[in-house]
Amino acid sequence: MTSTSTPPSTPHSFQVDLRGLVDLLSHHLYSSPRVYVRELLQNAVDAITARHALDPAAEVRIRLSASAGRVTIEDSGIGLTAAEAHSLLATIGRSSKRGGDGTDLDEPGLEATRQEFLGQFGIGLLACFVVARQIRVVTRSARDPQAAPVEWLATDDGSYTVRELPHEARPEPGTTVVLEARPGATEWAAPAKVEELARDYGSLLPYDITFDDGEGGEPRPVTDRPAVWDRAFPTPAARRVALAGHCAQLFGFTPLDSIDLDLPVAGVRGVAYVLPEPTSPAHRAGHRVHLKGMLLTDRADNLLPDWAFFVRAVLDTDTLRPTASRENLYDDETLAAVRDALGARVRGWLAELAASDPERLAAFLQVHHLGVKSMARHDSELLGLMLPWLPFETSDGSMSLQEFAAAHTDIHFTRTVEEFRQIAPIAAAHGLGVINAGYTYDADLLALLPAVRPELKVTELDAGAVTERLDPVPTATELTLAPFLATARTRLEVQGCDVVLRAFQPVSVPALYLDDRQARQERDRTAALESADSLWSGILGSLRGSAPRARLVLNHNNPLIRRIAALPDEALTGTAVESLYGQALLMSQRPLRPADSTLLNRAFLGLLEWATHSTDARDAQEDQK
Repeated sequence: MTSTSTPPSTPHSFQVDLRGLVDLLSHHLYSSPRVYVRELLQNAVDAITARHALDPAAEVRIRLSASAGRVTIEDSGIGLTAAEAHSLLATIGRSSKRGGDGTDLDEPGLEATRQEFLGQFGIGLLACFVVARQIRVVTRSARDPQAAPVEWLATDDGSYTVRELPHEARPEPGTTVVLEARPGATEWAAPAKVEELARDYGSLLPYDITFDDGEGGEPRPVTDRPAVWDRAFPTPAARRVALAGHCAQLFGFTPLDSIDLDLPVAGVRGVAYVLPEPTSPAHRAGHRVHLKGMLLTDRADNLLPDWAFFVRAVLDTDTLRPTASRENLYDDETLAAVRDALGARVRGWLAELAASDPERLAAFLQVHHLGVKSMARHDSELLGLMLPWLPFETSDGSMSLQEFAAAHTDIHFTRTVEEFRQIAPIAAAHGLGVINAGYTYDADLLALLPAVRPELKVTELDAGAVTERLDPVPTATELTLAPFLATARTRLEVQGCDVVLRAFQPVSVPALYLDDRQARQERDRTAALESADSLWSGILGSLRGSAPRARLVLNHNNPLIRRIAALPDEALTGTAVESLYGQALLMSQRPLRPADSTLLNRAFLGLLEWATHSTDARDAQEDQK
């Protein structure tokens, strides 16, 4: 038996197409070229942080400038040697964050130190090629005072050079980065744009940063610390004014109120501003999130619970994880816990307003009652707290649930606005308590109400409940009208609708169409039965229940009903009843079935025929005279 040995494989390195990488960064990873300023600031801040780990007394200096298509940033940070420039600036995915003793902070046991840095993904200066055709880095290491300054020069074709410079080229440790804008990207290197982006990204960074527009004036500060929510103010009113101004500057509106978002355990500090105008619950709010002072995103839509759509938040955190592009938050368990805690802060603010400042709460609810209803669906304690304040449309007018429950222990509700508007005036006249649950969240809240107030009975409005509240017609009168009612019921039998006679207010309503969920389900079952095969016909037939049908309630107080009931012509009576049914159905604003449309057409044409026939008969009589 012979054995063969496999020759050793030769290791190779991946070849990176820098142009392709820049296209990937600018079109797929980053939302805009504007992030290059963030990358410059981030590297400078991290370099200062690393220098302080080595020498806590070291000078802190970060200076940004822009002119003539060139952007420069200089820092007094840790700097690099020639070997580090080769290894770190030109290697994709390698962390350039090193400890003060030269050890890589990715090594086990040094994660706590690494947390001080902003950068986590090692892409570094290469991201700046989204706007630059050339990047020049001049750096001197603070770890090795004897090392010469180093120049790293790279172009967007993927090539770079590294060379040592004379000591006088950079006497002190630190780094200077110079970007030359490429054609088509000069707008991103304009001084006004660079300063704007630097303030947007870096206003809360921990080190002082200045900007020089190259016009000979004094450098202007970029940073603005401490954050407005952490500053001391002489009075609470002065703080509210300052926060309102901050909100107007960031979000473009003056808030109704502000809510402190202070979670020391989670490393979160900030403020939420209450919108002064209603907004849709479906609208995804854009919150501003800073990570260790650096703006991460102004469009974070997963920071607060969905129900908190009535606030815009701005905060700083050192614990939440950014996504790879560092333009949003990674949705993990930590963010979920923070989101719940921030939601609790918003709920706590509402509870405090309810207890101490009802006028401000009323002003807030006038604008954002929908958001509070959304919260209360999942929080019976909050619902109990808000009962005196949340407005509902009821048969007694617009009022809170607490006010309505004081007058009605049996509460009925409709699931559609149209059904409520049809029944509300009649319910109010006869003492029936009905709430319109056709608006967003109202049905859910009413279902939760008995858990908060056990003495209340909440049921969906049905035809029987309404009919029972309407005044019955005297027995003798109903017996007299029995032939009329029989004709009416026969005509509407095919529509699955019963006919009853009652006396109710207002007198102007001749007929009321009452329907409920059970009746609708029975009609749907019947329709399915008619179109089903033999197997399904048997199954659906066995499901036939005793659910009440829809009802046409005729108002005996109405003169028109009394005249129709006295008609001697049975055919005309049937046509008139069909017309009343159609009119009541249209008033209820329910969708018409094909059978209903057919009935409406038939009744309309029948009345026209009767009217023209009567006119012809009268004309003939006149001619005979």
